[in-house]
Amino acid sequence: MSLIRQQNKDAYSLILEAIDVGIYKPGDRLVESDLADSFGVSRTPIREALQRLETQSLLTRDGRSLIVSSLDHSQMAELYIVRAELEGLAANLAAKHATCEEVKVLQDMVDSDRKITSDPSALAKSNRRFHKQIHLASHNRFLIKQLDLVHRSMALMATTSLAADGRGAVAVEEHQAIVTAISNKNSAEASEKLRDHISIAFITRLKQDSLKID
Repeated sequence: MSLIRQQNKDAYSLILEAIDVGIYKPGDRLVESDLADSFGVSRTPIREALQRLETQSLLTRDGRSLIVSSLDHSQMAELYIVRAELEGLAANLAAKHATCEEVKVLQDMVDSDRKITSDPSALAKSNRRFHKQIHLASHNRFLIKQLDLVHRSMALMATTSLAADGRGAVAVEEHQAIVTAISNKNSAEASEKLRDHISIAFITRLKQDSLKID
C-alpha cells in the first residue's frame, strides 16, 4: 500500500486519519518500518506517533506489536452515551451561537448529502464533516476538544451504521431536522434532535452487530 504524505500533516495526524477513514481497521497490525515507507517519513516520528496513539488507547499492544484497537459491546455503549450527551450540548450551543454563514454551510452539507445516500463510504466521510461543523458552531473550544477525542474512538468501529439498508436517506433527514432547529435558534429542539440521531445510529449498529452472531 502506498500512501502519499499530505502537506503540513505530522506522522500522528497521518496515522490517525488512516484509521479514521478505514485504511487501517481494528485488529490490523501497524509496523513502524511499513508506516515510514507508506507515509514517506522517518521512523522516529512514526515511533513517537505510535506511542501517543497507544496512550490514547487507539492502539493495543499484542506482544511486541501494536494493533488497531477494537471496542467490545460495553465500550461501544459507553462511548455512545458520552457522544449523545456531548453532541447534544454542541447542538444546543450551536443554536445559540452559530453565525448565519455557519448555518448556511450546514444546510449546504445536507443538500449535498441527499445526492450520496446510496454510497455509505462517501456519506460516512461527509457525516464526520457535518458533525465537526456543528462542534465548531458551538464556539466552545473545550467542548470541541472533548468531542475530538470521542470521534477518534468512533474510528475503532470497523463498519458504519450508515451502511444499513435505507439508513443513509433517513440519517440525512435527521441532519435536516437538526439544522432546522439550529437555524431557528431553538436550542432545546436542536439538542433533542441530535441526541435522537445518535440514539438511532446506536440502535442501528446494535442490529448490525446482532446479525453477526451465529
